[in-house]
Amino acid sequence: MRLRRYRWSDLESVWALHQICLAQVGLAQGDGVYYEDDFPRINEIYLADRGEFLVGEVPGGRVVAMGGLRRIDDQTAELCRMRVHPEFQRRGFGAQMVVALEARAVELGYVRLRGDTTLNQPAAIELYRKYGWREISREERGGCVVLYGEKDLVEAMSHLAPFK
Repeated sequence: MRLRRYRWSDLESVWALHQICLAQVGLAQGDGVYYEDDFPRINEIYLADRGEFLVGEVPGGRVVAMGGLRRIDDQTAELCRMRVHPEFQRRGFGAQMVVALEARAVELGYVRLRGDTTLNQPAAIELYRKYGWREISREERGGCVVLYGEKDLVEAMSHLAPFK
């Protein structure tokens, strides 16, 4: 899979990917768990406001993964819109997206990432934990339990610094 920055022409593909991935875990549009007003405004909400939005393409140009960084404040960004098409899951594409977005968050000057997922997304929970995320809270919303997580990027990056 090749990662690249989102283009306006990707809108239909990322919207379809979002719908497929929500249906896979039993979530539906308008269920109160996920907001969707950002899709028509990805350039404005993500790219123009110290964020990022990446898509993952397989040979032939099919978009099979996506993920975004959304600015919360000067120190913190939200990792969101993490999706991998069901036909392409368990191939490391989600991990590739997390690593790329975490690195981009550091480049953009963020020191902390936050994100959320639901209990009915065990692969996402496993992925975040693998990359050092910690759960900070839970809440019931729209009939689902939503887990909120966080990662300290300064601490994570200090492990990569050369020994002095």
